[in-house]
Amino acid sequence: MLTFFHVSHPGMDGNASPGGAEGQHRSPHQEENKHEEKVRDPDRGEDRTKAEMGSKTWADLAAEMKMFLWNPEERTCLGRTAKSWGLILLFYFVFYTCLAGMFAFCLYVVLLTLSPYTPTYRDRVSPPGVMIRPYVNGFTIAFNVSQPNTWQPYVDSMHHFLAAYDDKVQEEKNIECVSGQYFIQGGNESEEKKACQFKRSLLQNCSGIEDPTFGYSKGQPCILLKMNRIIGYRPGAGVPVSVDCKVQKGNESDLRSVDFYPGNGTFDLMYYPYYGKMTHVNYTSPLVAMHFTDVKKGNLVHIQCSLNGKGIINNLNSDRFLGRIIFTLSIGK
Repeated sequence: MLTFFHVSHPGMDGNASPGGAEGQHRSPHQEENKHEEKVRDPDRGEDRTKAEMGSKTWADLAAEMKMFLWNPEERTCLGRTAKSWGLILLFYFVFYTCLAGMFAFCLYVVLLTLSPYTPTYRDRVSPPGVMIRPYVNGFTIAFNVSQPNTWQPYVDSMHHFLAAYDDKVQEEKNIECVSGQYFIQGGNESEEKKACQFKRSLLQNCSGIEDPTFGYSKGQPCILLKMNRIIGYRPGAGVPVSVDCKVQKGNESDLRSVDFYPGNGTFDLMYYPYYGKMTHVNYTSPLVAMHFTDVKKGNLVHIQCSLNGKGIINNLNSDRFLGRIIFTLSIGK
């Protein structure tokens, strides 16, 4: 008698349980889906955290801030203990102290190379610039002879400027020097230097002594010209520097006559060199007075007054004050 045995194959059993081979071996697609769900989980957690934070009241936030400012349990302020704060403050104190010390040391070393009496570099200051007085409303001097209130400010400015040049003041503070040669003074650079007298009486008709109005009341104004001070500068290379004036633009006949004081309008060599304000205490810059005795009335007259001498530059268009000065005269009746 034949007996038949039924042998089932896992791959042929259509009613295999989930615990079979199909349950034990999952497809790659299912594994990827499961991985993606795990990746999404942190985002969902963050969303829940944000939702929880959003649900906090202002009182909760204030309590947390108060706890951050001072935590009595951990005894921390702004998240740091007293020891931590002490260490960090000590570090920054030492750090910035070292920085300040290095800066002070570098500054001290630089100052050791500089002299308080003489500039180290003077290659950009010579030849000198010039300036005029009175200087009230810029470089335009305009007035009417018949109206004193228009020219009185110029007269007051001149008297104020020349106060330091009064004869008595110069005799008390300064000495008489030999004309026509440089007044060179030796000795230590820190020693006080003597200054030569420049009396306002040398300006004659423009001194304000005989005519207190400096010619403004007559329509013949006086204008003073001076060179800027430059330490150690010797103008003219042994020959006095002179001054001349001309019409800068316009008709040359508008300016018919100019008188210069002192002498023929030169800067005497005895007032040079200048040694600086720390040692040349009583020094007064020499002046040249320009007396415009015949200027066309009722017109704007543009005048240029220039220095003339060896080493003087007076034709540089980019600098109207280098070796020259340009101003405008307007004299009304």
